[in-house]
Amino acid sequence: MTKTALITGITGQDGSYLAELLLSKDYVVHGIVRRSSLFNTDRIDHLYQDPHHPGTRLFLHYGDLGDATSLLRVVEEVQPDEVYNLAAQSHVKVSFIQPVYTADIAATGTLRLLEALREYGARSGKRIRIYQAGSSEMFGASPPPQHERTPFHPRSPYGVSKLAAHWYSTNYREAYEMFICNGILFNHESPRRGETFVSRKITRAATRIKLGLQDRLYLGNLDSYRDWTYAADAVQAMWLMLQRDRADDYVIASGQAHSIRQFLDLAFGTLEMNWSDYVDVDPRYLRPAEVDHLRGDATKARRELGWAPTVNFKQLVEMMIEHDMRLAKSEETLRDAGHDIPRKGTFGDG
Repeated sequence: MTKTALITGITGQDGSYLAELLLSKDYVVHGIVRRSSLFNTDRIDHLYQDPHHPGTRLFLHYGDLGDATSLLRVVEEVQPDEVYNLAAQSHVKVSFIQPVYTADIAATGTLRLLEALREYGARSGKRIRIYQAGSSEMFGASPPPQHERTPFHPRSPYGVSKLAAHWYSTNYREAYEMFICNGILFNHESPRRGETFVSRKITRAATRIKLGLQDRLYLGNLDSYRDWTYAADAVQAMWLMLQRDRADDYVIASGQAHSIRQFLDLAFGTLEMNWSDYVDVDPRYLRPAEVDHLRGDATKARRELGWAPTVNFKQLVEMMIEHDMRLAKSEETLRDAGHDIPRKGTFGDG
């Protein structure tokens, strides 16, 4: 039988790759989107079809993790078999600037969704399979490698909020026997990553600098280490978790860590440039509490899910550079035709 999935955060990087994956497996996919005066569906526009057309399998609904009523309304309407909760204010630096909003969406928003699903499940008798998107930021100051039994020690409002959502999910799994998997994903990137996240900020800047569209790149801590994987690989792990007979928690990571300096070396080196000629450290982009080293141990996911990354660090950076060079060349064409091109590099979240 055709399965129905509901994705919160469907317009984000992970949501778009997950929607692609589920549609390829013949799911009917529903996504929750926040209302905006501008269209914010760029990442899924290639998937979208007019719902009036026969055979359409992707549908969007207005809703928000800050609005419990909208969540219950969408769940009742969609009657999903699987729910993937990917929505959050997910930028770590911004979480220091907007801690209350971050907590309301990432933590309490998850609780609102769990309550909506619990209530619907109790009335309908349907046992929905739920994926909760956790984060390596929950580990924070705990020394690497981090695995499912590593103590949590978050160092940001975002990490704390994700940890609260993790424990809400664990509690609902144990108290109400709901099928809930916590995926503890380490950094995962792609050409669809938001441009204020450090990986994409680097690849966008490197390609624009190469073509003379940008002068400088301003970053924060260059010595932090992260475990980077490809977002399309990460969503494959999400789906695999919900196909198991028993709900459990899994770390998803490559097992290798690279510093921001190493990311810069590879990104600028691919374009035959020396990053130190163009990059400045701006104290405004330093976090009040830094996370020095995140490196995941995904042994359990490899053993129980059969999951493994298909794209390594070098391939990932080169993929992002290739994509962003095409964007930069489009900007170059507009500039040469006399159009004004915004000068980037003076604003961002580091």
